[in-house]
Amino acid sequence: MEEINILNMFTLHKKWVETLGEEGEQLKLDEVDLSVFGFSDKLVEQAYLIDCTFDALKLENIDFHSSLLASSTFRNAYLDQCDFYKSDLRYTDFSNCIIKNSRFSKGDCWEATFSNAYVVDCNLINVSFYLTDFRNARLENVDISVSSFKETLLNGVTLKRIKGIEEAFFRSINIGTAEKPVLLEKEKARKWFLDNCEP
Repeated sequence: MEEINILNMFTLHKKWVETLGEEGEQLKLDEVDLSVFGFSDKLVEQAYLIDCTFDALKLENIDFHSSLLASSTFRNAYLDQCDFYKSDLRYTDFSNCIIKNSRFSKGDCWEATFSNAYVVDCNLINVSFYLTDFRNARLENVDISVSSFKETLLNGVTLKRIKGIEEAFFRSINIGTAEKPVLLEKEKARKWFLDNCEP
C-alpha cells in the first residue's frame, strides 16, 4: 500500500472521528508497517490496526482508545502518555518497550506480550491479563485494581509499588515457563504478588 494512500486514510479517519462518523471513513489497516510514519499529528482513536508494525517508534500523547490493535507489534518502542483505554490488544507485542504514564484500563490483553518491558506510572485498572506474558518485565508504580489474571506469565518479573493487589481478581498466575508452568491459584497467587512486590 502506497504511503500517500495511507496518509489520505489518516486524514479521512480524522474527519470520521471529528464528525462522529457523518463524514470521512474509519481507518482500517491490516499487516501494514507503520514504523515509517510520524504519529505526532495522527488521530488513531477507534481505528482498526490489525497486525500492524509500530516497532522502535517514539510515541508520545497518542490516543489509541477503543481501537482494535490485535496482533500488532510495538517491539522496542518508547511510549509516553499513550491511551489504550478499552482497546483490543489481544496478541499485541510490547516486548522490550518503555511504557510510561499510559492508560490501559478496560483493555483486553489476552496473550499480549510485555516481556522485558519497563512499565512505569501506568493505569492497568480493570484489564484482562489472560495468558499475558510479563516475563522479565519491570512493573513500577502501576495500578492493577479489578484487573483479572489467568495463567499470566510472571517468571523473572520485577514488581515495585504495585497498587490494587487486594482488589485484583487472581484466577491463576504462572511463575514457571510456558513449557513448564508453575501455576499458583487465587489467594496463593495474590500472596505471591504481595510477597514479591518491592515498596
